[in-house]
Amino acid sequence: MEPRSLFSGFCSNSITPLYRNPQNPLSSSPPSLSYPCFNQSKHQVSFEIQYFLSSQRLRSVRRLLCKNSVEKVSNLVSEKEGSKSWVKRKRLAVFVSGGGSNFRSINQACIEGFVNGDVVVLVTNKHACGGAQYARDKGIPVILFPKTKDEPDGLSPDDLVKVLREFEVDFILLAGYLKLIPAELIRAYSRSIFNIHPSLLPSFGGKGYYGMKVHKAVIASGARYSGATIHFVDEHYDTGRILAQKIVPVLANDTAEELAARVLREEHKLYVEVTTALCEDRIVWREDGVPLIQSKENPEEYY
Repeated sequence: MEPRSLFSGFCSNSITPLYRNPQNPLSSSPPSLSYPCFNQSKHQVSFEIQYFLSSQRLRSVRRLLCKNSVEKVSNLVSEKEGSKSWVKRKRLAVFVSGGGSNFRSINQACIEGFVNGDVVVLVTNKHACGGAQYARDKGIPVILFPKTKDEPDGLSPDDLVKVLREFEVDFILLAGYLKLIPAELIRAYSRSIFNIHPSLLPSFGGKGYYGMKVHKAVIASGARYSGATIHFVDEHYDTGRILAQKIVPVLANDTAEELAARVLREEHKLYVEVTTALCEDRIVWREDGVPLIQSKENPEEYY
């Protein structure tokens, strides 16, 4: 059966202000928030902004629209050394609920040029979590979702979709995000949302299986192997099509903490590898609906 490439990106028609991330000069993340300070020179417009986006500030995304007569922001592309064709640089949204170690690995790989993309916005359900603080430190806009009693400034599902389109997000990466993704977002970003899970799915997955609970269950079962899984996201917990997996041995005297640390190290590597393939348009679909990754070295091989 012949694999078929299938990608879908979502872009708004608005012009976003140029922002040069000091950690990544290729980034064009659209800043949006209160108290912008404009520093205009002959060649560019720069912004000094404290990032935070809530439902009350949604309209500010549209207010901070500008054009620059010298530089035009549109379809930033990059060309890998030795490649024969140009590939549009992808715009990534990452969702986190905690420290965001996978988010940090992906963002660092983008900054260092290993990934043909940029993290342009972070979504979290906890405004004070470590991942959100890291994003603010790196100048990445932070969005609260969903709206809850603890986070009254969170966006609604429809507003979240609108904001992600304002940021011209191509792909969404869940990295320790513990909330169920709403159907509105699944429909808007079909086959463009990914999650990483700390076990070899379909084992030890589903509602209630997250964090240390997964590793405790693996050890208690007597399983000799665990690992990490990256899968497409659907309307349920951990049931989307599996894209990639990494196997990790479970040692005889492992504690849950030791197993978790071993799996997490592989998670960081696997998510960067898959994000790299994603941003190079190397995800393909077999005729029976199974997603595969096309080898960069040999385009005739898939895994």
